[in-house]
Amino acid sequence: MNQPGLPVVDAPPLTLFSVIIPARDEEGCIISTVRNIHNVLARENVPHEIVVVDDGSGDTTWSLLTALRSELPALRPLQNPAPHGIGCAIIHGLDHSKGDACVIMMADDSDSPEEAVLYWQQLQSGYDCVFGSRFIKGSKVTDYPRIKLFVNRCANFFIRVLFAIKLNDTTNAFKAYRRRVIDGCRPLIAPHFNLLVELPLKAIVRGYTWSILPITWRNRRTGVAKLKIREMGSRYLFICLYVWLEKYFSRGDYHISRRPSTATTSLSSALPSSSD
Repeated sequence: MNQPGLPVVDAPPLTLFSVIIPARDEEGCIISTVRNIHNVLARENVPHEIVVVDDGSGDTTWSLLTALRSELPALRPLQNPAPHGIGCAIIHGLDHSKGDACVIMMADDSDSPEEAVLYWQQLQSGYDCVFGSRFIKGSKVTDYPRIKLFVNRCANFFIRVLFAIKLNDTTNAFKAYRRRVIDGCRPLIAPHFNLLVELPLKAIVRGYTWSILPITWRNRRTGVAKLKIREMGSRYLFICLYVWLEKYFSRGDYHISRRPSTATTSLSSALPSSSD
């Protein structure tokens, strides 16, 4: 089974953390989300920029962001041109971010800024990627709709078996990467929520080191969820098979050349036990 590895000892220190937030019709929560993230990162002395990508909002999301820009210099609002989709918005944000590390967070305040700080610290210790899981010991989930939870666990079990990996929450958006991982996983082709599966699976398949942290998650309190289960099934399946074909049939053409001797050392004894 593909396990997390140890950090790269000679990894260069990071200088700027780019927080990538896709936003579409999030006028009810975007200001509080951005302020919370900024306040925590500033308090913990994490150098950062907050790149919020307005993905064709029909409400006041964009005007709120431009007004907040004068208050928070770390905020960099962008507008994503068509075609729209959360994957397109994230890619647009990644393309225009300046950090040598990035974290993807949701606009609805469902992800914890304090845990983003832990991600930064894990990346600074030498990891290429940090993946949060809502379903391991130490994690906490609040108000997850039962149907979505059932579908989530089925989908993630399928991915674990297909790729033989320890990660049990691949579909979760809240993940962090060094810039070299993002560049090394291109081209990114998924325009919708399936990008959140494409990125971590490509990173694992291509040989980057990764760790797993338990995280907290709470359902949005304002606005409407953008994920439509009926629309995403075939898209998730497509991207999983796309990366699976790379893993087993590319003959290592996309695998990174740098392979630290410690990267394959198992951390299974140190990791919390997973539950499906």
